[in-house]
Amino acid sequence: MEARLNLFASPTANKLIRHFVGAGKVAHETSVPDSTLELVKIRASQINGCGYCLDMHTKDAAAAGEAQQRLHMVGAWREATVFTEAERAALELAEQGTRIADAAGGVPDEVWANAAKHYDTEELVALVATIAAINAFNRLNVIFRQPAGDYRPGQFA
Repeated sequence: MEARLNLFASPTANKLIRHFVGAGKVAHETSVPDSTLELVKIRASQINGCGYCLDMHTKDAAAAGEAQQRLHMVGAWREATVFTEAERAALELAEQGTRIADAAGGVPDEVWANAAKHYDTEELVALVATIAAINAFNRLNVIFRQPAGDYRPGQFA
């Protein structure tokens, strides 16, 4: 696949991406484990079919010590026994927040209540911000057809 345009050569795209990255860093300053935030990014990227973000976040998670088994099981988290109840709640929130147009009322109350059992207010803000940011990145990459496979862990750190 060939990109429709070179995002890295565009001053406007670079400025936009810097702002997205900056906003995303705020979530990592909370007490939500970085591993949970990466799992959320991976799940949303799977749903959106964003190869670039899947390449990035699976490699970054693995480099940070995430187990390959857990990375392989993200798409089947409901059946997998390798995730905590808190991680399951975050993954469910990520799915519902990513598929927001599929539900007439948005994210169901029971999904929110389940997440609120495991995360405090600041952590919920961090999770929702992460879901919003990864969905924005997914849309940029999918629309511009950003090719996947060449990312190196920590490349943009």
